[in-house]
Amino acid sequence: MVAGVRPPLAQLLLLPLLVTFFSSPASAADTIAANSSLADGETLVSAGGVFELGFFTPASSTARFLGIWYMGIAPQTIVWVANRDAPITGATASLAINATGSLVIADSSGRVFWSSAPSNTSGTGAPVAQLLDSGNFVLRDGGGAVLWQSFDHPSDTLLPGMKLGWDLTTGLDRHLTTWRSPGDPSQGDYTFGIDIRGVPEGFIRYNGTAPVYRNGPWNGLQFSGEPEMEPNNSNFRFEFVANASDVYYTFVVDGAAGVVSRFVLNQSSVQRYVWPPGGHAWSLYWSLPRDQCDHYAQCGAFGVCDTASGSPACGCVHGFTPASPRDWQLRDSSAGCRRVTPLNCTGDGFLQLRGVKLPDTTNAMEDKSITVDQCRQMCLANCSCLAYAASSIKGGDSGCIIWSSLLIDIRHFPSGGEDLYIRLAASDLPSNGGGPSKTNIVVAVFVSLAAFLLFGLGGFFFWNKFFRNKGTSQSTQRFNSFDSSIPLTPVQDRKLEDESGQNKDLNVTLFDMATIAFSTDNFATWTKLGEGGFGAVYKGELEGGQTVAVKRLSKFSTQGLGEFKNEVMLIAKLQHVNLVRLLGCCIHGEERILVYEYMENRSLDNFIFDKGRSAQLDWSKRFDIILGIARGLLYLHQDSRYKVIHRDLKAGNILLDRDMNPKISDFGVARIFGDDTDSHTRKVVGTYGYMSPEYAMDGVFSVKSDVFSFGVLVLEIVSGRKNRGIYSSGEQTSLLSHAWKLWREGNAVALLDETVAGAGEHRVSEVRRCVQVALLCVQERADDRPHMAAVFMALGNPGAVLPQPRHPGFCSDRGSTSTDGEWSSTCTVNDVTVTIVEGR
Repeated sequence: MVAGVRPPLAQLLLLPLLVTFFSSPASAADTIAANSSLADGETLVSAGGVFELGFFTPASSTARFLGIWYMGIAPQTIVWVANRDAPITGATASLAINATGSLVIADSSGRVFWSSAPSNTSGTGAPVAQLLDSGNFVLRDGGGAVLWQSFDHPSDTLLPGMKLGWDLTTGLDRHLTTWRSPGDPSQGDYTFGIDIRGVPEGFIRYNGTAPVYRNGPWNGLQFSGEPEMEPNNSNFRFEFVANASDVYYTFVVDGAAGVVSRFVLNQSSVQRYVWPPGGHAWSLYWSLPRDQCDHYAQCGAFGVCDTASGSPACGCVHGFTPASPRDWQLRDSSAGCRRVTPLNCTGDGFLQLRGVKLPDTTNAMEDKSITVDQCRQMCLANCSCLAYAASSIKGGDSGCIIWSSLLIDIRHFPSGGEDLYIRLAASDLPSNGGGPSKTNIVVAVFVSLAAFLLFGLGGFFFWNKFFRNKGTSQSTQRFNSFDSSIPLTPVQDRKLEDESGQNKDLNVTLFDMATIAFSTDNFATWTKLGEGGFGAVYKGELEGGQTVAVKRLSKFSTQGLGEFKNEVMLIAKLQHVNLVRLLGCCIHGEERILVYEYMENRSLDNFIFDKGRSAQLDWSKRFDIILGIARGLLYLHQDSRYKVIHRDLKAGNILLDRDMNPKISDFGVARIFGDDTDSHTRKVVGTYGYMSPEYAMDGVFSVKSDVFSFGVLVLEIVSGRKNRGIYSSGEQTSLLSHAWKLWREGNAVALLDETVAGAGEHRVSEVRRCVQVALLCVQERADDRPHMAAVFMALGNPGAVLPQPRHPGFCSDRGSTSTDGEWSSTCTVNDVTVTIVEGR
């Protein structure tokens, strides 16, 4: 609380308090006694040197706040703020324990900025406040009883051992609230806490009411919507308590492993960070919401969101249809779905949905004492019951949750999730026992066969008259294999099947060689679009006029036919708006060909490195391209059903559609040339200038290798320059070293392409943030680089607090050409030098 100017009488009454306030310094390193104070400039340090408490000033602010931060971790990481809504300005304040046993922050004039709740300390001895190694600041009476503690009043951070939830006895609601901005710790717009209505679950809310994200009910092992919470995790133990006196979530970290972790609410997202033993920076462990399906009620009532199903992600539960078909066609599914057939109460059944996040349980009912079978019978007997599920999956399904209101916020997981049983009318059940009579079936089959035969005969005569000659002339052409003149025998087009022989969910065509060769005019030079490390790319036109990009893979792939098919199936399942879509493939002898959708504007390098065309990309478009690439890479690393490491991310592999939207190409192709699941490889696949030092030198790759390449790519997009070149006073240096030099000089904006800077359309803060994020991505040590989830969050969130980048991993050109006609370059990291030889 804040007090204004006080009358003289009030000031006289405050004199004893002020004498106590400023009479003596703190009596111990981690405690404040009743007769001592903590002045601005002094700090408390927990006994083990883990946390520190004192006054601080946030970045870009002049106000002072009392807070707690990690000891010895840079940059300063604040985990709790006392006077977050009452900044100290124009005065110097101190912290002390007043006569009523409360902690108080006040200045020398008696103005109170903050105080803890009054405490009844009569007969219990003088109170003492202590900072613990857990990060908890505790006020105790003389007998050791807790009078107040900071863990009961969290800011934006949940530390191990803190409780997120309710004390039902006192009505205390412990929840997180965002900072207003990086320089303002006052309460922001977003909160994260436990909603105890119905079956308890966690919500991120905007302005305290509008739900943004929901993690689902606790199922005995984890929250229903967070299958990442592994119950057997060796570093973390997650706990959820729900009884008559408490409802809360907490977590414990294995102290013996030396891992430091914190759970933070940033703008509209919760993130778990870890500081590994011997680490040099915070590493993002996971972040929620993950994707569009995590946004609350994304698909409306009775809708199911599934990112693995492609676009659109929303669909209706079987037995339901879009409530507003026109809105669904416009990708607005907020109206949800409606039943095809109304419930009849008697004769209804249940549809089982596997692997889902259970619907919103705010209005649901839970009974932990009954079995799942009893739950089913209870739901059937209640005409208002719309769905049921087990309340616990620990040690087998048990307990019961029943929904009698609209089912909202369901999503499907490719792995994990729970089973939900939705009530349907008997006629809508997939295994409906009733149906048409046998006579009707026979008649229907006979009529269908007759119509099929008539249609087939008509089609045959039509084809024989108009297309036979054309097909014959095409089939007599000679199509050459990769390096011989042996004619290739055409085969029939067909769908590429997975291991089970099914292709119903995958539209991948297996083209014959004749079709591919004919579409590219037998791989004519004039149809060639370019050539990369995996082979040449040609422009082709299929029958019907569809334009495609045909990638003819080099012969050095060692995979067999079955392995190649499996990899093509994997690549085809990776579908995202920022990935180039694979349409099909061709397998003939040693030939391996991939067919992709065609991108009208070719690759990004044709624009950013061409001074005549670079002006077409203003800063707004460049920033959109950076965000699009980040989204696509995040999908490959985290959000897709398979984790894919690209290993050759570069400007030439970023294609632009007609609207200049970026799409990553060649993802997954590295797997065709070697096992991409190993962390080491003897076969370094990549492009000089984009490869991370550990990959180029030792063949060690991970998602952090792609992060390094992304950082280089961002610097190239910002500057319009390649990583190799002369950029500083005639001195031969790389773009990375040039950007690092400008950053250290505080002149990062000078890196911006002059064709953009001259137009005056760029936003300085976005440019500076992009350069900072890029330099964080190209840091020398892989452990120091952020994951793509953190990168995307930093780019899209102007208020994100970013650490200062460390020294990049440089690759400096020697500028020489070897006698065998190959380019020679040197990468230097930690005074270890390795030479990479790459063909021109």
